[in-house]
Amino acid sequence: MSSRDQAALAVLSKLAMALDGAILGITLAVFAGQTWIKYRFSSNALNKIRHAPSISISDLRSVLSLSSSDDQDPSSSSGEKLVVVRGVVQKDSLAGDALPLDARERAVVVQKTQTCLYSEWRGIFGWSLDLRTLFSGSKKEPQSFLLQSVPFILSGDDTIHVNLDGSTQPLPLTTVYHQMIPVQSITPAFQILFNNEFPVAILDEEKILPIGKSITAIGICKLKNGILEIKSSNELPCFLSDIEKNEIEANLSLNNNILFWTGLLVGSLSICILGYAFRRNWQRWKQWRRRSGQETGQASSSNEVEEVAEDDEEIGDIPDGQLCVVCLTRRKVVAFTPCGHLACCPLCARLVVREEYPKCPLCRQSVASSIRIYAS
Repeated sequence: MSSRDQAALAVLSKLAMALDGAILGITLAVFAGQTWIKYRFSSNALNKIRHAPSISISDLRSVLSLSSSDDQDPSSSSGEKLVVVRGVVQKDSLAGDALPLDARERAVVVQKTQTCLYSEWRGIFGWSLDLRTLFSGSKKEPQSFLLQSVPFILSGDDTIHVNLDGSTQPLPLTTVYHQMIPVQSITPAFQILFNNEFPVAILDEEKILPIGKSITAIGICKLKNGILEIKSSNELPCFLSDIEKNEIEANLSLNNNILFWTGLLVGSLSICILGYAFRRNWQRWKQWRRRSGQETGQASSSNEVEEVAEDDEEIGDIPDGQLCVVCLTRRKVVAFTPCGHLACCPLCARLVVREEYPKCPLCRQSVASSIRIYAS
């Protein structure tokens, strides 16, 4: 790991543990939420595949004609039906010459990629970690990608046209060429020393969907101008696969279990961390509030001492009608609201107001506040 990544990892560790782990808890909660969203999508896809009928190509026309008249079938709409078919890849008779010359007779889809591998591109166990790539979402290895295809069909007792338009699901391609070409870096030595990034090789790959390969198609089937056609569904994670329906269901079921337990464990962990962080920060807030109250109390006590000292100066020959009705020592200069009685000295008035249910000492009416009266 480079020195920059080590510094970034230290900063991220401090940030994750900020607020007693609240940031880490929120991050885990977001990850758990995304996992549950993926689990819901995968579960819905698995249910659709399980309920999709596995039909031979020769029976599709009769099934579509029945589903178009069956309004109770939730998977059919305007003659469309989610089905699972298996057949052999064959080139369509209307296929053009879009493929390279060397692949026209052996493939219907050709994918070529060239990937530039950098020095920090490693793996999982013991390999280096690039945090900028991890968190920025951008890959450090530039990649050139070329996908070429021609119209093709799946054949059995009948034929069905495969429509790849709008399909984003992976294709069951076969690797026919794989070569890693070392490159001599021309990066300046100072950049290698401080940047720790330089190209080391180019990975050249070619994959094809060969003619004659048996594949499974899971998608929306319909009749288009009297021709059977199947296209991908955005609600499913797969369209074409080289494994059969029961294996696809087993793989999706395993993926569902992984997503379920991952979401459950990470969600539980995030709840525990957030609960601990909330408790710790709540205690800190109470301590801060208690300290603020103590400081305010000390300030008010000092003010009371000053006011009592001022009042002590007035202790002496005070007429009986002007004495505080509580202590009978100091002059009464504080009135209570809403009754309006001038009854107490400042010190006794504060004691009355701070009671749980403050009441006027004269009329026993509830006290809302007190007012200091100054004689002109």
